[in-house]
Amino acid sequence: MDDHPQPPSNPLKTKSYGFALRVIDLYKYLSQEKKEYVLSKQVLRSGTSIGANVTEGNRAQSKSDFIHKLAIALKEADETEYWINLLRDGCFVTEKAAISLLSDCCELQKMLVSSIKTAKRNLKD
Repeated sequence: MDDHPQPPSNPLKTKSYGFALRVIDLYKYLSQEKKEYVLSKQVLRSGTSIGANVTEGNRAQSKSDFIHKLAIALKEADETEYWINLLRDGCFVTEKAAISLLSDCCELQKMLVSSIKTAKRNLKD
C-alpha cells in the first residue's frame, strides 16, 4: 500500500504539485552537487509557491480572493521562469534541463492565465 498522499485531481493543482516536486529535485541538485545556495533557494521558494497559492485559492473566501490567489501564483511562475533562465545562463543547469523546466513553467503560466480569465468572466456574471 502506498503511504504517500495522492496528488490532487484538479489539473492545475496536479501540474503545479508535480512542478513543485521537480523544483525540489532541482534545489537538491544545485545545493548538493553545485554548492549553489542563493539562486537555488530563490527558485525553490517561487517554484513551490505556485502550487501553494493554487491550493489556497481553492479555499478562497470569495471569487475575488480566488482570482487574487491565482494572480499571485502567476507572478510566482513568472519569477520561477526568471530564476531558471538565470541558472541556465549562469551554467548551473544544462540547456536540456532548463528547456524541460521552462516548458512545464510555461504550461503552468498558460493554465493560470486561462483560469484567471475564466474566473474574471464568471465574476461579471
